[in-house]
Amino acid sequence: MSGKIEQRLAELGIELPEATRAVGNYVPTLITGNYLYLSGQITILNGELKYIGRLGENLSVEDGMAAARLCGLNMIAQVKAALDGDLDRVKQVIKLGGFVNGTPEFTDQPKVLNGASDLMVEVFGDVGKHTRSAVGVASLPLGISVEVDGIFEIA
Repeated sequence: MSGKIEQRLAELGIELPEATRAVGNYVPTLITGNYLYLSGQITILNGELKYIGRLGENLSVEDGMAAARLCGLNMIAQVKAALDGDLDRVKQVIKLGGFVNGTPEFTDQPKVLNGASDLMVEVFGDVGKHTRSAVGVASLPLGISVEVDGIFEIA
């Protein structure tokens, strides 16, 4: 029988992507005590980079929100992999840190990060409510538009 969160994903019509492997000298997730730390998740889907570019230049706020949502889906996939498939072990989404590749004039980083934040609440309910940082940057790896990392409390 699938868990509560798996049922919620099915109700929402959300299919998680495969958790990607690290491409450098780091790990995608790390559990210490009751906390699960996630390395930055990027806008990759089935091995293909999505949402390449800069907000305020060739991508809209709506594109950025979709990019952040994709990062959030990749985060949930990583959490699932780290917890041996049991998303019901998530007790609280503690914090998301978001990085938005934008022009110097672009100031809607918080709106962009709502794509990931809204997803966490959609999937986990009140447990998905979290603290957050939304930071504008001059560039991100591989030319992507958004990267999101996080901290989760687990059982």
